[in-house]
Amino acid sequence: MNAATRYRLLNNFMIFISIIGVAVALLDSGFTLPTWLQQVFHIFYLAIIFLGFILTAGRYIYTKKPLTLNKVAVFDLLTSIAIVILLVAHFTDLVRSGLSGPVDGFVAIKIAVFVTFIREISDHDFNLNRTFLNPAQFFILSFLSVVLVGALLLMMPNATTQPLSFIDALFTATSAVCVTGLIVVDTATYFTTFGQVIIMGLIQIGGLGILTFVTYFSYFFKGGVSYETQASISEMSYMSGMRDVVSTLKSILYVTFAVEAVAAALIYVSIYDIANMDWSEQLFFSVFHAISAFCNAGFSTFSAGLYDDSLRFNYPLQLIIAVTFIFGGMGFTIVVNVLRYLRYRLERLIYRKDQRYAYQPWLLNINSRITLITTGALLLSGFIGVMIFEYNNVLAEHTSFFGKLVTGFFTAATPRTAGFNNIDMGTLAFPTIMLTIFLMWIGASPNSTGGGIKTSTFAIALLNTLSLARGQTKVEVFKRQIADISIRRAFSIMWLSLLVIGTGVTLISYDQPELDLIKVVFECFSAYSTVGLSLNLTTELSDFSKIVVSVIMFVGRVSMLTIFIALLKNRRPRNYHYPTEEITIN
Repeated sequence: MNAATRYRLLNNFMIFISIIGVAVALLDSGFTLPTWLQQVFHIFYLAIIFLGFILTAGRYIYTKKPLTLNKVAVFDLLTSIAIVILLVAHFTDLVRSGLSGPVDGFVAIKIAVFVTFIREISDHDFNLNRTFLNPAQFFILSFLSVVLVGALLLMMPNATTQPLSFIDALFTATSAVCVTGLIVVDTATYFTTFGQVIIMGLIQIGGLGILTFVTYFSYFFKGGVSYETQASISEMSYMSGMRDVVSTLKSILYVTFAVEAVAAALIYVSIYDIANMDWSEQLFFSVFHAISAFCNAGFSTFSAGLYDDSLRFNYPLQLIIAVTFIFGGMGFTIVVNVLRYLRYRLERLIYRKDQRYAYQPWLLNINSRITLITTGALLLSGFIGVMIFEYNNVLAEHTSFFGKLVTGFFTAATPRTAGFNNIDMGTLAFPTIMLTIFLMWIGASPNSTGGGIKTSTFAIALLNTLSLARGQTKVEVFKRQIADISIRRAFSIMWLSLLVIGTGVTLISYDQPELDLIKVVFECFSAYSTVGLSLNLTTELSDFSKIVVSVIMFVGRVSMLTIFIALLKNRRPRNYHYPTEEITIN
């Protein structure tokens, strides 16, 4: 047996044993276990970490290639150093507390086990072609699996302050993974810190997507990713080219963690004067809300959300969170393209005479242009509408004009699938409710953490309508023609969204006819677009209605069109055309 085969077998064993280790760590954290069993688990954690060290070292010792200081080696080195430091701190605490003391609080060991699991699982190629699932089916089942696992984790005794039913746990997990923010139990009082960490993890996984994590870590740890992996990613994300798949996914992680880190730091600075919160609670609040904001989830560790008395008039905090969720809702590819364009403009400004920075046409592509214009128009129209409809209503409690502007802007921006509320949603004027429903339906931009039919879908439908009104046979914008497949996909997404929302409203109204219809409609639009805003209705839903809303959230997150693609077999294009007939419409 050669070295490569031995390494592969050991790697497979490590994947199996690290999966067990992660499961044991979750059970250890979620349940109060006897001390002797915690001691056994403690030894098991150390064994996994030790085997991980051996496997990582063996990868460099038995390689035939010369050792180079590339990013994979640097990451392995830094990770190993960090684990060693954590182990030193761990054993220091263990000695201080006595070797026979309980070890249920050693979070660092459990995190190290999870990192080992990620390292080993990422050493395998992600390949859909060898499975019985097509990319759409894998995408749906990935989210569904995370939802079910998340529901079970939230039901663990140490995750909640009181017993949680499976329906409520399933609803909460679905809302977190689908980055919606609708809640049937109070996140602040019903869940412990451990439970809130689980919710935060579900939000992060749901916002970025299972596929992004697997692909990125595979690239990072292996130094590259296979062509089959790139093909799978490309097919699932509707990318037409293969060249930028890996670089785009790398940029997703860089941008995400960078924005979340900056947002968390700024949030921490903005809440320094909140009473009855020590530095650790403020740090957890900052990290939780930074992740929730960028992923457009809308979850908060305060019972009243940002409408809490200590946060309602904290305008810097509201601006930070608003900018964060707008950034997350723009779409990863759009953000990367805009950043590259801004860097190019800055370089041209600095190096005017350098031929390397000559003019490059269409560096800001048509997707970015349409998204930026549509997003700006929706934010402006929503802001004007809120200021007109609510100036003497919910905005009246803000005495300063600056406070009214910030609150109005936040209220207009949050329906774009963010879900945070800094006002009492139950007191909104009816015109504002209708405007919010419209903004929720459109939602965020493609390839973002937000939901809705997306800004590009709305823009294409509007452009197509204007084209028909002008008697044109083609949809053209910015001296480019929109592809027919994009137009067809846009209208499919729009009518399917209304079909799902209408079905949900019908089922909930049938089960609970006493509910206010406009509140039910608002709830279903919020669920499908993964917004999380509610007219104080979510807690009044029956178990059946909770299941209906959970299904709407899930369908809205993966999209009904993706579900159809997963269920229907792809037909190969045929080399003939039927005679064209024009159907009488209108």
